[in-house]
Amino acid sequence: MKPVIALVGRPNVGKSTLFNKLTRSQDALVADMPGLTRDRQYGDGRVGDWPYLVIDTGGLSGEPDSLDAKMAAQTLEAVREADLVVFMVDGRAGINPVDEDIADILRREAGPVMLCVNKIDGVGEDKALLDFYALGIETTVAIAASHNRGVNALIDDAAGVLGIDVEQLQADVSGGERERNKDIRIAFVGRPNVGKSTLINRLIGEQRVIAYDQPGTTRDAVAIPFERAGKQYKLVDTAGVRKRGKISEKVEIFSVIKTLQAIDNSNVCVVLVDAEDGVTAQDLHLLGYAIEKGRALIVAINKWDALDTEQREATRSELERRVEFLRFTKIHFISALHGSGVGDVFKSINKAYASAFMDISTPKLTRLLEVAVQQHQPPLVNGRRIKLRYAHQGGVNPPVIVAHGSQAAKVPASYQRYLMNYFTKTLRLFGTPLRMEFKQGDNPFAERSSTKKRGQGKKQSRKKEKDANERIEARRARKKSGR
Repeated sequence: MKPVIALVGRPNVGKSTLFNKLTRSQDALVADMPGLTRDRQYGDGRVGDWPYLVIDTGGLSGEPDSLDAKMAAQTLEAVREADLVVFMVDGRAGINPVDEDIADILRREAGPVMLCVNKIDGVGEDKALLDFYALGIETTVAIAASHNRGVNALIDDAAGVLGIDVEQLQADVSGGERERNKDIRIAFVGRPNVGKSTLINRLIGEQRVIAYDQPGTTRDAVAIPFERAGKQYKLVDTAGVRKRGKISEKVEIFSVIKTLQAIDNSNVCVVLVDAEDGVTAQDLHLLGYAIEKGRALIVAINKWDALDTEQREATRSELERRVEFLRFTKIHFISALHGSGVGDVFKSINKAYASAFMDISTPKLTRLLEVAVQQHQPPLVNGRRIKLRYAHQGGVNPPVIVAHGSQAAKVPASYQRYLMNYFTKTLRLFGTPLRMEFKQGDNPFAERSSTKKRGQGKKQSRKKEKDANERIEARRARKKSGR
């Protein structure tokens, strides 16, 4: 197992900045405002000579507000599961009463602790460290995370605290990684406050991400490793996406970008819709974006238990009318809070993933193409018949079928839709869109035809030359006879 390092401290001391430096990524949102990170964010450490996991946590502010209390609970979970806690403080601001409170908590709850004094640029290392010796933490390192100063020294000191045998750890982890199955990435997306975090907590059976009755609670895309029935999953909780005109904060803009990136990088996308609000234009935009990107798609109508019988029938009718283009998938009516209908969501996720990565042989696709063409011939184009000869698979997630033939590039959109619907139905694809590509092959007789034409041209040239020579000889003969 990789050692786990948790980054803990007050808000705005640079935990997310250090997380991004250690993982060499931009997975954690960074902005000059406190309380931006709320959920635990995991990443693979890429600085140093040994493998490890890094946990970015929300800031501990000591405020009694219930949201801060939930953030504190998340941070304490990270502290308990970590092999090493890196306690981060602000070198410019000096020691703070909240820092002293956090140090007391870590003495009770944590194992090995390192003190990391950040933001020493412009202050001086000795001066920045001076105040913090009062915390009584033995191993102390000074860094400037934003400038990548002292980050390598931090990891070297961490290896010493943990007593890491680098060569042995590398061998153990590489062997385990080879045995580990490929993660199935599932992105949960929707408008703010539709219940994405609540659904994820229900699926994994613990309060892994903060679920709070306040829009915008989740600000980052948080990836959560999860194992179920021997399969490895990565559940990605995302920030709610509002209409563009309602987005005002710069942080929310980056949150939306993270959500769209989560859809792009996912294998399966679960779009949640609030049953009380019905299907809104923003829901349709998210559904359209997921289909455009070719992601396998599951739709979950949450808070279904809050509707009476009449409202449910009205919602069903609206869905059938407005979401007609989602015939290839299943719509689940669930209550994430109470768990009703949630178990079926995972069954659909697995089924959609299997369809998205289905491996189909070329002979089978060619036979199906022949049957489809026999049942419904392609239309004439400029008086000429389109002839589709064979098909093969061109990709997965989404499945891509490439059809070859003469004039294939001129297949009209209506016939393309017919073929997509035919293949989707015949192959029993579920939850995934299908792409069709058409390749117009070269005429195999073109070279023979051009060779024949060249031969005919040479023959005609020789005949013309012969006729010209005969005419010249005839004129010469007439002249001689005239003398």
